[in-house]
Amino acid sequence: MGTDSRAAKALLARARTLHLQTGNLLNWGRLRKKCPSTHSEELRDCIQKTLNEWSSQINPDLVREFPDVLECTVSHAVEKINPDEREEMKVSAKLFIVGSNSSSSTRSAVDMERGACSSCKLPRKKAGQRNPLVCHTEQVACSVLGVAQLDSVIIASPPIEDGVNLSLEHLQPYWEELENLVQSKKIVAIGTSDLDKTQLEQLYQWAQVKPNSNQVNLASCCVMPPDLTAFAKQFDIQLLTHNDPKELLSEASFQEALQESIPDIQAHEWVPLWLLRYSVIVKSRGIIKSKGYILQAKRRGS
Repeated sequence: MGTDSRAAKALLARARTLHLQTGNLLNWGRLRKKCPSTHSEELRDCIQKTLNEWSSQINPDLVREFPDVLECTVSHAVEKINPDEREEMKVSAKLFIVGSNSSSSTRSAVDMERGACSSCKLPRKKAGQRNPLVCHTEQVACSVLGVAQLDSVIIASPPIEDGVNLSLEHLQPYWEELENLVQSKKIVAIGTSDLDKTQLEQLYQWAQVKPNSNQVNLASCCVMPPDLTAFAKQFDIQLLTHNDPKELLSEASFQEALQESIPDIQAHEWVPLWLLRYSVIVKSRGIIKSKGYILQAKRRGS
């Protein structure tokens, strides 16, 4: 194991949290030469390359400090939005809750990008209560991109136990925080993914800030369900398509990428909590100017 790997291993052995940022993938020349066949393959490739580059550039002072939170990124790939061009860009993101206990992380992912986020009678949280996961995610995303606001955020369906059907109760903690972020002008519009007509209707009736879009995976549905189409049309909800797998990043896949990038590390100790995929599009031309991933992982027991 080389000096770089030893330094990375020592830091990860002491750290409690890992923030991994790929930066703009369009700046990764080596990734462009290889076209991943799936989103999962692209993501794993990005995680490994980011870890490899980061471990080769570790500042010796960092090893002496042993920070609790490690910022794993590649400086040459980082690209913030020019404030003079902000109005010309549409900044969108999709949030994937990976860990089953991640309901403590979303506003932070949106502010970190900025550089330094009815029929149901279940009660809402009292004022002042937050879902740290959503909040943290928003903060991170804004910090990374150098913006004060995201134009659109879609949340993928949170992980649930096998044999359990997704219900409004599963979505509520995350949606409430997204609503808070809309009301505080951190996000313009929020949407959902893979909800059927009944689920979307329940969320719409309960929510204070209504979903403006719902993604449908055409791999499991060749045509848009007529009842979903009719409901979306009635309430002006945009139906979009996507081809993300049900599980974009598994715990095992993340640990394998970690192990391959930094040999002899105790990869099983690390668990991914959430993942944010973002894109920056030039509005007038529909061209992707930037895209990337932001991920947070925790060491077990920390």
